[in-house]
Amino acid sequence: MKTYVKVMVLYNEDGSVTPLSIQWEDGREYEIDRILDVRKAASTKAGGIGIRYTIKIGRTITYLFFDCFNKWFVEKK
Repeated sequence: MKTYVKVMVLYNEDGSVTPLSIQWEDGREYEIDRILDVRKAASTKAGGIGIRYTIKIGRTITYLFFDCFNKWFVEKK
């Protein structure tokens, strides 16, 4: 299931975007510890396509998507 989230981002001088943290639906905020990969990809679980960020939050590795509607989403389990 696709879950839209608020994302704090850094816009870099070269035009790239670096997500810094995610705010979940209930207001909890999670700092992104590391970005492991960035590529154009489809969400196989939730549907949709966009820029897929493979991120690490604590011990968890997950995907964060920036879709063609300029919205951020994660695949909810």
